[in-house]
Amino acid sequence: MNLKEEITLNLFTILNIIILLILLSVLFYMQKKHISFSKRVFTGLGLGVVFGAILQLIYDPTSEVITNTNDWFAIVGSGYVKLLQMIVMPLVFISIIAAFTKIEKSANLRKISGLVIGTLLITTAISAGIGIATTAGFDLKAIDVSTGDAEILRGQQLEETLGEVQSTTVPQKILSFLPANPFQDLTGARPTSTIAVVIFAAFVGVAFLGIKRKNPEQAAFFQKIVEAIHTVVMRIVTLVLRLTPYGILALMAKTVAGSNFDAIVKLGKFVIASYVALIAMFIIHLIILAIMGLSPKQYVKKVWPVLTFAFTSRTSAGTMPLNIEAQKNKLGVPESIANFSASFGVSIGQNGCAGIYPAMLAVMIAPTQGINPLSPSFIATLIIVVMISSFGVAGVGGGATFATLIVLSTLNLPVALAGVLISVEPLIDMGRTALNVSGSMVSGVVTSKTLGELDTKQYQSNDVDTSGNMA
Repeated sequence: MNLKEEITLNLFTILNIIILLILLSVLFYMQKKHISFSKRVFTGLGLGVVFGAILQLIYDPTSEVITNTNDWFAIVGSGYVKLLQMIVMPLVFISIIAAFTKIEKSANLRKISGLVIGTLLITTAISAGIGIATTAGFDLKAIDVSTGDAEILRGQQLEETLGEVQSTTVPQKILSFLPANPFQDLTGARPTSTIAVVIFAAFVGVAFLGIKRKNPEQAAFFQKIVEAIHTVVMRIVTLVLRLTPYGILALMAKTVAGSNFDAIVKLGKFVIASYVALIAMFIIHLIILAIMGLSPKQYVKKVWPVLTFAFTSRTSAGTMPLNIEAQKNKLGVPESIANFSASFGVSIGQNGCAGIYPAMLAVMIAPTQGINPLSPSFIATLIIVVMISSFGVAGVGGGATFATLIVLSTLNLPVALAGVLISVEPLIDMGRTALNVSGSMVSGVVTSKTLGELDTKQYQSNDVDTSGNMA
């Protein structure tokens, strides 16, 4: 690159950054005018899509201008996601302990955890069935998908990763849930760190309940410390969540500007089928709520900003603070249940990443091995494998790939063919993440309703400004 080209590149990059700053200032003006949080979120989403589409029309998505521009956009977008991830582990840890300080009987803990996990696994099984039906309905087959150099390389990488996955036995995977070093897990160092932190926090909580019976004075002192720390952590959460509209704007602009629409068109049938399955499972969530006697319309209105962020950020773990806040403040879910459902929902029973996606790929790939993917025995085996494999799926990027590797290898299906979808992976992952988060929140609502602890008045109220006062 000569000097003139470098100057031109920098000028265009600076121009794009200036435009982004102007759009961010629009959101800041809306905040100063006390416009509702949800309206600012959707405004950020809309501005990001439009700005990203304009960049897509002006520049080639693979150009250095887009690459440089997206690097700068990442300071706002990816920076916000990192701030969310920063507070996930402290939030999970202190919130679960705080919940224990409000639990009177240990029997309640067993009921809550059993119902949350049970709901997550049942909805994952349903989502796998929907994935199977959608793949069959659209007649999707792996052999019909064309491959290029990027897809072949991705397939080779998946085969290399498979060796690591297969080397881990089921007992070893169960052991990985246990927090040998809770301080390491608080850093999120392992894929199962969230579950490990939940387990460690549960031990602390159970210990508190024991001390409460034998030494009430020390228990009361500990409870005050926990409440003080919890208050500080929740204040940090509020400060970070105020940045949501800005983060969504930058994330959406970056995603749209860098998307490969040619690849999306080539794999359009799979993309459409995936979103049909995701939408169908979301409708199942609403049907479950209706069966429980709750308004699906109210649910959608109150969780939409949360799902919007999950969609744009592609991180279930990063969405946890919004998830917990929406359950507690808008859906009427008690704090203890909200924390359990959000925490378990990050690593267990993710409807999109661990349910629909692996099932669709398994059905697509099975015919290449002479297997009838619609035989009752294969379908039953696939659903069971999907449910078991959903344990320990990380709520960050790559979780769906990890779950798919486990499912395909368990069924003795080649994993390399999964690489053909690399070009549309980000686009599909947006919808999958939103469905994961919805499944987590539904498990919290169902558990609360079943135990008679749901604040139905709060659920039915018309206050839809999720995450409290973010003015």
